[in-house]
Amino acid sequence: MSTIFAGNTTTTSLVQTGDISGNLVLSSIGNIVLSPGTGYGVVWANNAAFSSGGSGGLTMAAVQTANITAVASTIYPVDTTSANITATLPASPAAGAQIQFVDYAGTFGTYSLKIYPAGLKIQGNTSNVTLSTNRSSAALMYIDATQGWVAYNGFTNSPVGTYSAQALIVAGGGGTNSAISGGGGAGGLIYVSSTTLTPGTAYSIVVGSGGAASASGSNSSGLGQTALGGGQGGPGYSGNGFSGGSGGGGSRNAGTGGAGTAGQGNTGGNGSGTGGTDNLGSGGGGGGAGANGGAASGGTAGNGGVGSSYTISGSAVYYAGGGGGGAYNGTGGTGGTGGGGPGTGNNTTATNGTANTGGGGGASGYNAGGAPATSGGSGIVIISYLGGQRGSGGAYTSSGGYSIHTFTSSGTYIA
Repeated sequence: MSTIFAGNTTTTSLVQTGDISGNLVLSSIGNIVLSPGTGYGVVWANNAAFSSGGSGGLTMAAVQTANITAVASTIYPVDTTSANITATLPASPAAGAQIQFVDYAGTFGTYSLKIYPAGLKIQGNTSNVTLSTNRSSAALMYIDATQGWVAYNGFTNSPVGTYSAQALIVAGGGGTNSAISGGGGAGGLIYVSSTTLTPGTAYSIVVGSGGAASASGSNSSGLGQTALGGGQGGPGYSGNGFSGGSGGGGSRNAGTGGAGTAGQGNTGGNGSGTGGTDNLGSGGGGGGAGANGGAASGGTAGNGGVGSSYTISGSAVYYAGGGGGGAYNGTGGTGGTGGGGPGTGNNTTATNGTANTGGGGGASGYNAGGAPATSGGSGIVIISYLGGQRGSGGAYTSSGGYSIHTFTSSGTYIA
């Protein structure tokens, strides 16, 4: 009921009778004199909701605390205080059918509501949609087979549209050569602080392998970014380090460190420059994401460059450390923090780069029979975004309110 407050007014009133969802029947009751300061009640004689296109008025459902099989013309308050909830939309909706979902307890950011289109589409995409922001809501109307269910009303954020994510892409680390080579360069590292993901889109993820003995690492890629494999350590007694995401260290006899790639890594260290069979010769360290590889000095090999630390996985982790250089008969270089393998001295075998860090391989010391070469560590790709799970692919975890997808091998992320 509503109230009209009148001035000195004479008006003609129309009275409607019948069901307002059907044809209106209007009856004139002639002129009415409205007195100033007097309130007049206006009453709908029927509380039926307006209907259009077969969608009907919306009915409020009880608060939902378990998975939902949604029915058209219904508003669902959803309580995800204790667990994630899924809602499956009708499989054969009429054009104009409407459904609304509301975050009842303000907990979608902790436990999400995932909406399944039941073989149809949402906003033109066949993928599921996840509401993962507190107090978000979605009002959906079914249009046709091409667009499916389309959001038609405002909400706190756009849960059926694009969303922002961060990503870490690390390539495979470089390997080393036998006998007093430079340390392997770390795989290139790219951190993306914000990128936009589109629901229904499949993003190819490539995780590069570590460079085998006497080889550079392989590239990693995803979300439009490519990190370059780490450079191989300088081979033999006098080879230069290879360029890459981070460059490999130069070998014992004045080998020059390989160049790193701007924005991804750093340069490898130079070899000591002592030639012949002098027992003071040593190789340079491989470059890391956070620093250049160390230069060798006499019988002390160069240390691998330190990697870089990120918390995208939920805790602080170093990635892409360079491998330590090898020494003829002295001290091998330490591996860079972030998976770089340490180098060694005479008659000992060095250590490979750590898997899924992009660390460079450590270089072995001199051995009359040829010290074994080492390989770099494989790369990794991590995608993270705020709120409940909104995609699939990789190993899924959550931490601190973020959803995390970790790829330790190549695959596909579907937003």
